[in-house]
Amino acid sequence: MKVRRIAAFLLAGILLAYCCAGCSDTAKKEEPPTTITVWHVYGGQTDSPLNDLIDAFNQTVGKEQRINVQVTSVSNTNTIHELVLAAANGEPGAPELPDLFVSYPKTVMALPDDSILVDYQDYFSEEELSTFLPAFVEEGIVNDRLVVLPVAKSTEIMYINQTIFDRFSQATGVTLADLDTWEGLFKAAEVYADWTDAQTPDIPGDAKSMFVHDYYFNYFQVGAESLGEDFFQGDKLAFGPAFQAAWEPLARAALRGGVWLKGGYATESIRTGDSIVSVASSASILYYSDVVTYPDNTSEEITIVSRPCPVFENGEKLVMQRGAGFCTVRSTPEREQAAVTLLKWLTEPDHNVEFVTRTGYMPVTRAAFENELPKAIEGLESAKYASLYQAYLDTQANYEFYVPPQLESYLSLETTLEDQVRSQLALGRQDYLGAGETGLEQISAERLQAFREIMER
Repeated sequence: MKVRRIAAFLLAGILLAYCCAGCSDTAKKEEPPTTITVWHVYGGQTDSPLNDLIDAFNQTVGKEQRINVQVTSVSNTNTIHELVLAAANGEPGAPELPDLFVSYPKTVMALPDDSILVDYQDYFSEEELSTFLPAFVEEGIVNDRLVVLPVAKSTEIMYINQTIFDRFSQATGVTLADLDTWEGLFKAAEVYADWTDAQTPDIPGDAKSMFVHDYYFNYFQVGAESLGEDFFQGDKLAFGPAFQAAWEPLARAALRGGVWLKGGYATESIRTGDSIVSVASSASILYYSDVVTYPDNTSEEITIVSRPCPVFENGEKLVMQRGAGFCTVRSTPEREQAAVTLLKWLTEPDHNVEFVTRTGYMPVTRAAFENELPKAIEGLESAKYASLYQAYLDTQANYEFYVPPQLESYLSLETTLEDQVRSQLALGRQDYLGAGETGLEQISAERLQAFREIMER
């Protein structure tokens, strides 16, 4: 009898302990997940490749680690820049900062206190950071802190309307290989101007432009640096021999009509057939149409191909790297770790390549470039996108990525140069039409002098 009582007592204790353990597990399972919020720029609120990937994260790693990621805004970098600054400055009506937001370093530099952002060096080991392309990480360092983490990057790519270029090539002998250097490209633009002008002999001076550049500031900046000359001198620009070397072939082709000088983006003049070659952001592939619509409302299907950005014959193979990254706002250890967990997942080679090939961007790690991207190209249905990603591979293999300096005057210098290069060369084009070929060198020198005087004020 005594033994039975002891056994019953022990059994009751075991059952009680089991029930308590079950209650504890139930309570643990019912704990709410760590929720973090995101502002980004990739797609629309209802149609976004990044939203799709975040959903996949929530259903896998997020579910396992009790993390829930909520996208609360899909906008553009300018809007996010303004909202972040308004929130950081405590402006009335400003929204609360999210845990993660897409940003350029300029936004960080404009913050009243950038210590509100996580330094990713506290969360990523040196070994983990070494897997990224160095220039991509370098751009995100502000005041010796890594505060902008690359997830997707872009660069500058040369886009070609191969349909019309092939006709031009057959008639003149100019080849795609001639466009590999800036000198060759601008000579080809002069030939194209003569070729198109000759097609309407009864209308003199109606040459068409072969080439359009979206970012002359980058053309001169990267060009000068590739030729071994500093482009910046303090908070102003340096106008040395390298700048002159970049100006002369551009000006010659522009004065003769081979360069598109009107405003707007390159995609527009390519779409209307006013130009057939452009250098623009690789992310702009989304806006390059496969149809040209001419002024008389006739249209033609075309093939757009991509090639790496041209370089100067005597210069290094240097190219601009572009694209924002993610900042993480300081909060709690749990939310910060949750944000970093998402970022590490997004930059894993397979997830990263899946993301970028849906948005026109470059991956950010060597492994993604070398292992995953070549395989992804084989599966792309669009020949236009396959061409772009092959140009990415060629660029990553053969070029160095240029990181622009973090200057307060950078944006104002960029805006002024873009406006003045176009306006001065457009004035020069009108002077050339009046003076003819004999006045070309003098007009080019005069327009350069006028441009320098404005930039040096």
